[in-house]
Amino acid sequence: MKTSTASRTIPSADVTTGPASASPTPTDRRPASGIRRHLPSSPWLFAAPGLLVVGAFSLYPFLSTLFNAFTDRRTLVPGEFVGLANFRELLGDEMFWIGLRNSSLYVLGVVPALVILPLLLAMLVQRHVPGIAFFRSAFYTPVVASIVVVGLIWVWMLDDRGLVNAVLEAVGVGRIGFLSDQWLLLLSAMGVTVWKGLGYYMIIYLAALANVPRELHEAAAVDGAGPVRRFFTVTVPAVRSTMVLVGALSSVAAFKVFSEVYLMAGPSGGPAGEDTTLVMLVQRVGTGLSGRVGYASAISVVVFVVTVALMLLVLRADRKEDA
Repeated sequence: MKTSTASRTIPSADVTTGPASASPTPTDRRPASGIRRHLPSSPWLFAAPGLLVVGAFSLYPFLSTLFNAFTDRRTLVPGEFVGLANFRELLGDEMFWIGLRNSSLYVLGVVPALVILPLLLAMLVQRHVPGIAFFRSAFYTPVVASIVVVGLIWVWMLDDRGLVNAVLEAVGVGRIGFLSDQWLLLLSAMGVTVWKGLGYYMIIYLAALANVPRELHEAAAVDGAGPVRRFFTVTVPAVRSTMVLVGALSSVAAFKVFSEVYLMAGPSGGPAGEDTTLVMLVQRVGTGLSGRVGYASAISVVVFVVTVALMLLVLRADRKEDA
C-alpha cells in the first residue's frame, strides 16, 4: 500500500508565513535612520528659547557688570579701562563699609529666625484638624502680597503717628521712633522680612515633614520621649538638609535686601544714611544721568562674591556635620 501524499513533510517556508515573520525591508528602516540623523540637533532646538532668555537677561548682564567693574563708565559715557581703581576706592569709601555692616547684620538677624520659626509653624499647621486649611492660607498670604504694599502698610503702622505708637501711647508706654532711630529702623525692616518669608519657608518645611516616617515618632514616644525631645532627636535630624537649604536661600536673600529697607528708610537710607545696605548703595551710585556705572558694578561684584561665599560656608558646614 502506497503512502498517502498528505503525510509528506510541509516545507518550512509554507508554515512561517504572515506579517509577523516578515523581515524588515530597507524602506522600513529609512524613517528610523532619518530620526537618528537629526537627533543630535533636536535637543538644542528645544532648549534654544530658554537659552536665549537666560543669555539675554542673566548671562549678558553678569558679564557686562563684571567688565564695567574695571572701567570708569558712567551712564552716558562709555568709559575706559581703569583696572582695580574702583575696588581701591571702595576700601576708602565710608558708605561702602556702612552698607557692608548693615547687610551683614541683616543676615545675622534674619537667617536664624527664618530657619527656626517656619519649622515650628510648619509643625503647627501640619496637623489635620478642622479649619487648618484657612490658617495655612493665612500664613502664606504675605508671600503672594506685593512687597511695596506690605512695606507701605508697615510704614503706616510703625510711623510716629501710626497704629502701633497710638496703642503704645494709649497704654502709657509712649511713642517709639521705629522709623527715626537707626537701629530700630533696621530691626523693623528685619521684622518685615521675617514676617513676609515665614509662609514661603513654611511650605518647604511642610514638604520635608511629610517625608518623616511616623514610626520614628511612635518609637520615640514608646521610649518615653516627650514632644521637645522628639523635636530635637527625630524632627531636626530628619529635616536637617532642608534647614541647610533654607539657611542658604535666606542668607543670600538677606544680604541682597533692598525693598524693605528702601521703603522704610527712604532713598536716603535712614538718618544720615546709616541704614543703607549694599544693594541700596548700588542703586544710589549707579542710577541717574551722572551715575557711576563702573563704581556701582564694582560694588555689585563684591555683593556677588560675598553671597557665593555665604552659600559655600553653609554647604561646608553641612558636609562637616555629615562627616
